[in-house]
Amino acid sequence: MKIFFLIAASFSLIAIVLICGFLFANGFPAIAEIGFLNFMLGTNWLPGDMPASYGIFPMILGSIYVTSYAILIGGPLGVGTAIFLAFDCPKKFKAPILSLVNLLAGIPSVVYGFFGMVLIVPLVRSISGNGSSILAASLLLALMIVPTIITMSYNAIVNVDEDLYNSAIALGTTHERSIYKVILPSARSGIMASLVLGVGRAIGETMAVIMVVGNQAIIRLPFDIFKGVRTLTGNIVIEMGYAAGLHRQALIATGLVLFVLIIIINIIFSMLKKEEI
Repeated sequence: MKIFFLIAASFSLIAIVLICGFLFANGFPAIAEIGFLNFMLGTNWLPGDMPASYGIFPMILGSIYVTSYAILIGGPLGVGTAIFLAFDCPKKFKAPILSLVNLLAGIPSVVYGFFGMVLIVPLVRSISGNGSSILAASLLLALMIVPTIITMSYNAIVNVDEDLYNSAIALGTTHERSIYKVILPSARSGIMASLVLGVGRAIGETMAVIMVVGNQAIIRLPFDIFKGVRTLTGNIVIEMGYAAGLHRQALIATGLVLFVLIIIINIIFSMLKKEEI
């Protein structure tokens, strides 16, 4: 069994090394040929023009915007739901609600995409006149990451020693203050981990975002929440099927940028956790 676990752990490490090696080996040549600043800060993505232009800055902003709005919506909703389930939910409803939450976590992203097309996009269109927008994608991603945040936050909260809560109540603290001043700080590590996983899923989601936002022919700077957007993942999926040569390498370089972006986000969350501890 020790050998088996060693092989399993080694396989995970080797997989990460191979993925990093593939991205760096195929992405760096394209970035070097295009130019780092032109690639990262360019605002035009026109692979079919002569000369071709490969700028991913609008897509970087698009991914950051959609993910940020999704976590701003889904984070408080998920953590709040976890607090309710842990302390205020009637026992006869707790198990069914947790089962539904687990069911939501297992729904394929394409099903969420259909839901977004049928309900969220028309709703946003009735408000702003443009349904395929950053707002629609953010609402859908918030719905997708909420089950993960609820489950992990709930487990972190219920694993806190109950004596901490009882001691706070015995000292005259209110129920709400005991939760927010004693329980949540003690469960901070698990809650932060749930937010990190939520961000990772949101920024890496592809199919659901494409189905809601669509194939935006114009790559614009996404400064308006009611305007369309193209994310890094969406750009890769939409064009990889017919890309060749430098175009294909530029798409792989886009994946490399996304990979580095996720690493940076995880480092930032880790630093925040250390400062809070």
